[in-house]
Amino acid sequence: MAFKHTHRPGFWLGFIDFFTAGLFFLLYMPLGGLQDELDEILGRRTQRYWVAYLLGILTLFVYPLVWMARIAEELKARAIELGLEGPYTSWWHMFGWNTFGLLLFGPAVATQRFFDTLNRVERELNRRNGGKPGAECRIGTA
Repeated sequence: MAFKHTHRPGFWLGFIDFFTAGLFFLLYMPLGGLQDELDEILGRRTQRYWVAYLLGILTLFVYPLVWMARIAEELKARAIELGLEGPYTSWWHMFGWNTFGLLLFGPAVATQRFFDTLNRVERELNRRNGGKPGAECRIGTA
C-alpha cells in the first residue's frame, strides 16, 4: 500500500478535534483513510474509532483516550522497528498531554507528536516500497 497522506498537520487536526468534542475524527478516520492506514501499518485490524467513541460516551471519554494511547504505543514500536529516530509518540505522551496538558493545547500537542510519528513511518514505508501503489511493504523487505 502506498501512503498518500504523509504530511498531515497533527497540531491542527488535534486542535479541531478538541473543539468538536471528537466528532471530527468520527469523519476523518474512515473518510480520510486514517483507519485503513493504521490497520496496514500495525498489521492488524484496529478497533473502529466510532466504537471507541460510543464507549467513550459511557466512560466520560476515558476509553477513546486509552484506545488512542495504545495505538500510539504500537506506532512507536513500529517506528523503532523501521529504525526511525525519535522523538516518537507513546502511550504516556498521548495520555499525559490529553490529561494533564493545557486545556486548549494539550490534545493538539499529543496529536502533533502522533501524526509526526505516523507521517515518518508512512514516508519510510513508501521509500522502502518505492512508492508503488498496491505494493506491499513488510518489515524485513526492501
